[in-house]
Amino acid sequence: MKTAAKIAGAILVFLLLALVVLRITGLNPIGDTPGPRNYPGLWLSGQLVTTPVTDWSFATKYRTDKVQTRTWYLIPHSVTTGFIVHNGQLYLTSMFRAGMPFPQGKMWVSDVMRDPHVRLKFGDKLYDCILSPVTDPSERAAVLGSRVIGNPQPTVSNATSGPMMHLFHAVSQ
Repeated sequence: MKTAAKIAGAILVFLLLALVVLRITGLNPIGDTPGPRNYPGLWLSGQLVTTPVTDWSFATKYRTDKVQTRTWYLIPHSVTTGFIVHNGQLYLTSMFRAGMPFPQGKMWVSDVMRDPHVRLKFGDKLYDCILSPVTDPSERAAVLGSRVIGNPQPTVSNATSGPMMHLFHAVSQ
């Protein structure tokens, strides 16, 4: 019994040390294209920007962003996502294939629906934001309008009949 307790204690200490190291160094998601061939990460690393962002136009020079969410089990989850900048406002995108339940189909979306506080990464800069799902059809149409012209991706309104792109408006804190 004492040997089992020592082994369990050693494993616990190792796991705690590993989490401390990962917290210090960060563990960014791997990949620059949302979806397959990407691997999620934990904490994002970089320089935190503390002034609120009012115009996200600078983000257009990046292909994707990284988003870190707050999980229910208290260890951050980060992924690579797509985004759209419309009139200086930032919108994160998430494609749900037909039949994929919203928000449960994607862990980061489930996390955001439970707790909208996120950390975004563009380049080596980090931004604390609040995400809110876009539910207004006119706002959705305006944001997706330029994307459909330049990159015709499915934007149907009913995920049961085809893929559905969900939008999340980011507001800097």
